[in-house]
Amino acid sequence: MHVTLVHVHVVADHVDDFIDATRANHEASVREAGNLRFDVLQSADDPTRFVLYEAYRTADDAAAHKQTEHYLRWRDTVADWMAEPRRGEPYRGLLPARFGA
Repeated sequence: MHVTLVHVHVVADHVDDFIDATRANHEASVREAGNLRFDVLQSADDPTRFVLYEAYRTADDAAAHKQTEHYLRWRDTVADWMAEPRRGEPYRGLLPARFGA
């Protein structure tokens, strides 16, 4: 399982806009063939900070996500709302084991 934690810091005036745009990306992403999870988390302490938990079966599936129309639309839509560049951290998912290695 290929997992990416994407850390996002949004300008305060665009938090609701970011959530709306990210909801649309989430809804399309979870329908991708290689997607296992696509969670959107908002900090309880700072509502301008988010983590996107993206789990795909393989690194190729994750790379394919970056070529989808919905991802490219999301990327371009939210670009000016970033308080700082978003940061993705890749992980190798170990458990739950039902997703495979």
